[in-house]
Amino acid sequence: MNMTTVNLIEQLDWDKQQGLIPAVVQNHLSGKVLMLGYMDKAALTQTLETKAVTFYSRSKNRLWTKGESSGNTLTLVAIDLDCDNDSLLVQVIPAGPTCHLGRESCWKDDNAHPFINNLASLIASRKGQAADTSYTASLFERGTKRIAQKVGEEGLETALAAATHDKPEMIDEASDLMYHLLVLLEDQDLSMDDINANLMKRHAKASQN
Repeated sequence: MNMTTVNLIEQLDWDKQQGLIPAVVQNHLSGKVLMLGYMDKAALTQTLETKAVTFYSRSKNRLWTKGESSGNTLTLVAIDLDCDNDSLLVQVIPAGPTCHLGRESCWKDDNAHPFINNLASLIASRKGQAADTSYTASLFERGTKRIAQKVGEEGLETALAAATHDKPEMIDEASDLMYHLLVLLEDQDLSMDDINANLMKRHAKASQN
């Protein structure tokens, strides 16, 4: 047991929860809340040492590693305790759905970034529609070159607004840039999840240097 594990275990108020600590599991890339489980000292120790998120199953009365039967595992990225030292936030990279019902999250309507995700879904729904039905559909019909051109134009306009310290204009232009970037990602069969994953990979690499 390394010192980091010992320090975290000692900080937690185990007596308050009769030896079990609630653990809120969050997708490290999207921020989406995936599930709630409980950890005892042994489950927390195993999680920290193996990086395979493990809970104490109250129904089975034993340690339970997520995915041990389904294969839908949770790989630990980071773990933190709250201000009262009686609950944990466990950030993970999930492999497959987390909910036993086959959903990404145990909360049906949970959405960490509701407007951006909903906008991305709306943009995706416009792909393949007739050009006269919406501006987004017309962009898809005109093709990658035009979509990429719009991203370049909006990026330049955002930069110019920043250079002149025009914050309201910058908000408008950055909003246009974000929208057109989402269109371009969809055009290329990519999503913000791909960007988040790459940023995380870069951050991890930089942290090691």
